[in-house]
Amino acid sequence: MNYRSGLEERIGNYFDKHAIPFLYEIEKFDYVTKSRYTPDFFLPNGVILEAKGFFKPSDRRKMLAVKEQNPDLDIRFVFQRNNTLSKNSKTTYGAWAEKHGFQWCIYPNIPTDWYE
Repeated sequence: MNYRSGLEERIGNYFDKHAIPFLYEIEKFDYVTKSRYTPDFFLPNGVILEAKGFFKPSDRRKMLAVKEQNPDLDIRFVFQRNNTLSKNSKTTYGAWAEKHGFQWCIYPNIPTDWYE
């Protein structure tokens, strides 16, 4: 069996060794947490700019939740670089943004139609 941590593997092995029946990660449950999002820049035309150097996984989850719960907000990303999401990923920040319906650019190349 493929466990996601060493501790999970040790527990699974313990259960196996002692003939304790168990199921591993057979079900998922949705949950919602209450948080607040403070955007970086508000433009007079209603565009919200979120500046990101390192775009960590928790920020990506947060932005998807904000978009889902506030679909009328026009949030756009200004990335420092178009890095990949991690060392093991081929997906860039820009590709992630496009996949999830966000406009994006790389600083300092902010499109003039975003603020004019």
